[in-house]
Amino acid sequence: MSTKDEYVKKMHSRLDQLNHEIDKLAAKKDEIGEKGHAEYTRHMDDLRARRDEAKVHLKELQQAGESAWEDLKAGAEMAWDAILQAIESARTRFK
Repeated sequence: MSTKDEYVKKMHSRLDQLNHEIDKLAAKKDEIGEKGHAEYTRHMDDLRARRDEAKVHLKELQQAGESAWEDLKAGAEMAWDAILQAIESARTRFK
C-alpha cells in the first residue's frame, strides 16, 4: 500500500470518528435550554460544514496523482486541525 493510500485510509477513519463525535453532540440537543439552541445550531452547522470541507479535501487527495497528493495533504491537515478545534469548542460549550 502506498503512502498516499495509507493516508487516505487514515482520513476515512478520521471522518468516521468525526461523524461519531457529531452524532454525540447532536444527541445533546435536548439537554440544551431553549436559550442555547441558536448557539448550538450554529456550532453544529459549523461542524458539519467543516466535515464537508474535509470530505472535499479527501476526494481531491484520492483523485490526485502520486506526485501531487503531498501538496494537497497540507490543506487536508489544516482542515482537520480546524475541525478538531471546532469539536473541542462545541464539546466544552455543550457539556
